Amino acid sequence: MHLKTLIWHVREAVRRLEAGGVIAYPTETVFGLGCDPFNPVAVLRLLDLKQRNIEQGLILIASDFTQIEPLLIPLSTVVRNRILKTWPGPVTWTLPCLPEAPAWLRGSHRSLAVRLTSHPLARSLCESWNGPLVSTSANRHGKPPATSALGVRLAFDAELDYILHGKVTGTGKPSEIRDGVTGRVLRGNTVNQPDSGPKNAAPPP
Repeated sequence: MHLKTLIWHVREAVRRLEAGGVIAYPTETVFGLGCDPFNPVAVLRLLDLKQRNIEQGLILIASDFTQIEPLLIPLSTVVRNRILKTWPGPVTWTLPCLPEAPAWLRGSHRSLAVRLTSHPLARSLCESWNGPLVSTSANRHGKPPATSALGVRLAFDAELDYILHGKVTGTGKPSEIRDGVTGRVLRGNTVNQPDSGPKNAAPPP
């Protein structure tokens, strides 16, 4: 895709996000559904489209740690080094969050699931948006995640506000989720777990 065309599409996706829309975009693993994480109406619409329980929590992606750090309890040097070794990349970490972190993002947990994405389009999207974005796999609850724009269209038809076209750069498996405090793997990178979210995220001590 021509660079000017690509920039236009990213800007159009940002325009839809600013209007409270729900979009789809490629990541390292699968296509994701995204919206403004601080717009509860948009998040609840995304959850309804996905048929996902709000208590499960959602993943946030960012292009820089400073975009998500204000939501988190300050990390120890050990924890910070542990997670930064895997970023940017397809590893999601659940990290202790501040009490004021929106409940529609953390669900029933006291932690947030976050990731610095290495996908060039997703990174560009976060940079243009100038903040984190919700990132949950593009599928109805219990269905396989979409790995292409066509798959997104087949799953959601015209229910989304925008689809940012691009290629998934990984294997088409949802990202691995690890507990940032203990390092324990909460969800492996397998095709048998289609929903992208921290279902068993352990609360911080």
